[in-house]
Amino acid sequence: MTSTSTRFEAVVFDWAGTTVDYGCFAPVRAFQEAFREFGIEPTMAETRKPMGMLKHDHIETMLHMDRIARAWEDAHGAAPTEADADKVYAHFEPKLLSILDQFAAPKPGVVDTVAELREMGLKIGSTTGYTDKMMEIVVPKAAEQGYAPDFWISPDGTDGFGRPYPYMVFANLRTLGVTDVRRAVKVGDTLSDIREGKNAGVFTVGVTEGSSQMALSEEEFDALSPADKDAARSAARDAFVAAGADAVIDTMAELPALLRQIA
Repeated sequence: MTSTSTRFEAVVFDWAGTTVDYGCFAPVRAFQEAFREFGIEPTMAETRKPMGMLKHDHIETMLHMDRIARAWEDAHGAAPTEADADKVYAHFEPKLLSILDQFAAPKPGVVDTVAELREMGLKIGSTTGYTDKMMEIVVPKAAEQGYAPDFWISPDGTDGFGRPYPYMVFANLRTLGVTDVRRAVKVGDTLSDIREGKNAGVFTVGVTEGSSQMALSEEEFDALSPADKDAARSAARDAFVAAGADAVIDTMAELPALLRQIA
């Protein structure tokens, strides 16, 4: 049933950096530590560029970045292979699993916003770049702190086809009973999220504050001057728009009004 206050039937959120883990720091830390095990020191920009993808795909993408590929060849005597991606992942996964429970707190405004969206008649779905094993830690921890979407799926549920493929969004639409892709919204904090939403044909929204794209912790963002906060928001906004976002919000609290306005 379509809600009375908006044309939409469901909102599909990303997890880390969008609804939990302000700044999306858990995977960043684990990626960087895993690469260091192999003598490679990835920059923050390199580590975050593929953010939102299935984590194994993320590592493969990093290994094929020019600078990292050259550094790998210098360190290991040969260009990185798929087997090398498997080796890095084998270090990455246990590191991430060991810290994930500390990075499941809902971002500011998320719990209240989800409650308001449900009052508007919307169902709440979600997609992620995490695996099922990772989500088995994050989902109950987030629920303890007040955030529990109606449905979640990882790339494990779509034969490993994570973002930017649209299949996780389609699984949400099917499970939540959405009647038309145009009646669904995808909200995320990475360029992979925006591409996933656009490929699925849904209304796609980027969120700037606390995003992986902005790459700042809550403390770092709060410490900025008003002008620097504006600059950080603008840079993230421009990146989302360039990736095809239909709309960009700064905080989750802005979402209900945006969706009412589009009605």
